[in-house]
Amino acid sequence: MRDARLDRLAEVLVGYSTRVKPGDLVAITADPAAFPGVEAVYHKVLAAGGHPFWNARAEALAEIDLLHATDEQLAYLSPLSMHMVETIDVQISLWAETNTRSMGRIDPARVAAHRQARRPFMHRFLDRAAKGELRWVGTQYPTLASAQDAEMSLAQYEDFVFRGGLLHLPDPVAAWRSIKDRQQAVCGFLQGRKVVRFRACACDGHDGTDLSVDVSRGTWINCAGLENFPDGEVFAGPQGADGHVNFTYPAVYDGREVEGVRLVFSGGRVVDASARKNEAFLIAMLDQDEGARTMGEIAIGTNYAITEFTRNTLFDEKIGGTFHMACGAGYPESGSNNESALHWDMVCDLRKGGSIEADGEIFYRDGAFLNKAWPGA
Repeated sequence: MRDARLDRLAEVLVGYSTRVKPGDLVAITADPAAFPGVEAVYHKVLAAGGHPFWNARAEALAEIDLLHATDEQLAYLSPLSMHMVETIDVQISLWAETNTRSMGRIDPARVAAHRQARRPFMHRFLDRAAKGELRWVGTQYPTLASAQDAEMSLAQYEDFVFRGGLLHLPDPVAAWRSIKDRQQAVCGFLQGRKVVRFRACACDGHDGTDLSVDVSRGTWINCAGLENFPDGEVFAGPQGADGHVNFTYPAVYDGREVEGVRLVFSGGRVVDASARKNEAFLIAMLDQDEGARTMGEIAIGTNYAITEFTRNTLFDEKIGGTFHMACGAGYPESGSNNESALHWDMVCDLRKGGSIEADGEIFYRDGAFLNKAWPGA
């Protein structure tokens, strides 16, 4: 018998996040480890009148590809993948890693080559999503591997995951709609501003953060559980960035944990990058294509139900009291036209001496919005 919380999760994903309607073709993308979640979502899609199918993926097969495929095979993009992205109306992804470090010792060049091969898929996916032709959401299915990364037991991690999605509340959908309203007030305040500046105090031997981001032509997007779940952020597409940032938490990408990342930006591009651990991997990812060193996203985390770092970007970038930015691909609907096979979110904590200002006006200090009607603890 599956966990009843999975049915509550499926109800939110199908009825709220992706708004499945009769006749929708719905891909449920997941590893076998998430099959109880697949069952729950499949049932809810049928109840909504949609046509669900399980788009099975497997962590082990991805590892075999990267280890044993020829260069030609690594660069191959199946026409079936492209047909799917052109055809589906909805994609619901359940991420269920059984070994979060399975890619940790694979040649970064092969990882980059594989991602380059999928660029047409990602470009078309984002393009259809921006036009409203494709609705999607991704969520975490609790596994032992992710619990270990978070330094929790599986039961503790399950509670963390489901509480982060507000599934413990009597009406999670109503809660997310309330959050959406509060976050929209933040978006309204930021829309039309020219420069947003992020500052954090120096500590642990680094020189802090002082990063100014040009958002003059960006569109601030309200993320309240419609694409990522759990959610809780507002973000925009930058037109430029200058300054430096020291990221508080390790930057995790494809099973690699890069610690002590420091990036220097000029004109919106990374002109200097360093790290205490796995610096070579960081540089390889930033050098994989022309767009990888460009900032594609700037965001403020607003989910105050998530308070701790778990080495899972889905949750870490939403931590209330932080900001994050992504190197690489941007989202067209946010005003970014940057294209890359990379989209790497990195998180900086502002809860101890940090601030954010818009066109010189401070509206956020020590991890909290100054306007109490906006998201908060």
